Amino acid sequence: MSHNCLNFPACGGCLYRDLSPEQYCNQKKERFSNILKAINQSEIVQSDPIFIADATRRRATFTFSYHKKQLKFGFNAAQSHDIVDIKKCLLLTPRLNNNLCYIRKLITELCQEPFTVKQGKKLLKQSLTAGDVSLCDAENGIDILFDIPYAPELNHRLLISEQINSCSDIIRVSWRTKSSEQPETILEKSRPYIINSGINVYISAGTFLQASVAGEQALINQVMKYIGTENGMIADLFCGIGTFSYPLSKDKNNKILAIDSSVELLQGFQTSVNRNQITNIQIKTRNLFKYPLDEQEIANCDIMIFDPPRAGAAAQVKQVATASQQPPVVIAVSCNPHTFVNDANTLISGGYTIKDITMVDQFVYSGHTELVALFKKE
Repeated sequence: MSHNCLNFPACGGCLYRDLSPEQYCNQKKERFSNILKAINQSEIVQSDPIFIADATRRRATFTFSYHKKQLKFGFNAAQSHDIVDIKKCLLLTPRLNNNLCYIRKLITELCQEPFTVKQGKKLLKQSLTAGDVSLCDAENGIDILFDIPYAPELNHRLLISEQINSCSDIIRVSWRTKSSEQPETILEKSRPYIINSGINVYISAGTFLQASVAGEQALINQVMKYIGTENGMIADLFCGIGTFSYPLSKDKNNKILAIDSSVELLQGFQTSVNRNQITNIQIKTRNLFKYPLDEQEIANCDIMIFDPPRAGAAAQVKQVATASQQPPVVIAVSCNPHTFVNDANTLISGGYTIKDITMVDQFVYSGHTELVALFKKE
């Protein structure tokens, strides 16, 4: 780790790139340990933290503006809506960096091609002046998703096809006018996929993935290490695309109940499970914030894994803590140590003990920290 970034300190993505490797690691560990002091357990064992390297981030969302024939394409400045124009980012995979020039060119041309916009009964020509672009470096190429307020017309579709067909690294381009909409695929040369436990997992546009392959594998390795030789009925809660379900399914003595609230995400997960003829994963759609597993469902679990959004899993851990028959093993994966502390204290109040916690520094040089923790019922 060294400070050789042309975008620092203006860019708000990296807060600590000016620190030496030793200073950075020590600061991250110290901040993490200080947060854990709010846990109601006298001694907490921490395994060695896992630090992910630069140049590994496979997904990122850029913002852009186009004014007076000048494109600004990059990330927001620290605590600002101003865009820091970025030609290269040290966090990103080499393939993403190598193709930023093509993406910038494509956006510039889209901004120069007018859109037809309906205002009342009139049809007006509008130029594109701002939007967001999400990039994902899948196993087989780059997936692009445009978040732009105007719908693409024939001229924009032709422009995209012409530009992207000449770029071998970019394999799909999708578009949506609102973040709540399902993206429309404009061009797909090959369906993007990632690899999990030797399985090709195809991803739809906008799918949430762990930020890096190395970070994802670190989380998987810790979960599998904490499970060890245990097996049985496993609840994989807030399962996403099945990050932990796939490796768990390799043990045929496991039966996995994978639950998440995203219908589209789980449809892709189910398709992948069917395609690979995985018979020991059952997938259910459910909002665990509103409808956590109940007493009987918890009683059926030998192991529970939960990997919630930043808000934590308050409703679910409360159910576990007060259940009359509790899973002997609970594994928490968290992207927010502060809400994890609340969840941990709830589980401790229900008779659980934290046996080990591992910090995973997936978001390099940022203030964010992830973790995996092992709870056991004494």
